[in-house]
Amino acid sequence: MRRVIALLLIWLVCIIASCVSALWMLVAILGGSKRAWRIAIAFDQLANAATGGSEDETISSRAYRGSVEKRRVWCVLCRLLDLIEKDHCKKSQGV
Repeated sequence: MRRVIALLLIWLVCIIASCVSALWMLVAILGGSKRAWRIAIAFDQLANAATGGSEDETISSRAYRGSVEKRRVWCVLCRLLDLIEKDHCKKSQGV
């Protein structure tokens, strides 16, 4: 029971941290700061970890690896991201 209570408290802190981070990102965007991009990457890594990926990897990087393995969902995601930036998934690997 103590573990559940501890995790609920951590969850609450995470919710507060994500709200503060989103506000800082907005301020950074409006102020023209490069911090906005770093915060966006952090949110990207969070989403990747929440969906079963590594916390140290972006969804784009995971999608590139999946597309190399010819996994359909990742191939589709990479094609969608290509509409925003050509070879986005590949570039996320530093290739």
